[in-house]
Amino acid sequence: MKYTYSISQAQSQFPGLVRETADGGAIAITRHDETVAYVLSRERMEAIVETMELLANPAAMRTIRDYRKGRMKFNPVEALDDHERTWPYRAAGHLPRV
Repeated sequence: MKYTYSISQAQSQFPGLVRETADGGAIAITRHDETVAYVLSRERMEAIVETMELLANPAAMRTIRDYRKGRMKFNPVEALDDHERTWPYRAAGHLPRV
């Protein structure tokens, strides 16, 4: 599989390039041997956007830093009681009350 195409190659092979990237890949498009664009799968682009959103969120970044410094404790889901596990869903009306 080739990962770099000139603009003229990409134009003539575009449907194939889209299929080639569909599994999460990326293809560079060049003009005069300089990369000017990329073709990405939707999955890869969504991952990039999600990462950018996390990096822009100060609370998320604090949590990541705390995790990396070993300041976080994780508990298994089973440690929560039934109300704590289902509360957000019940509040939003997604689970029937039992």
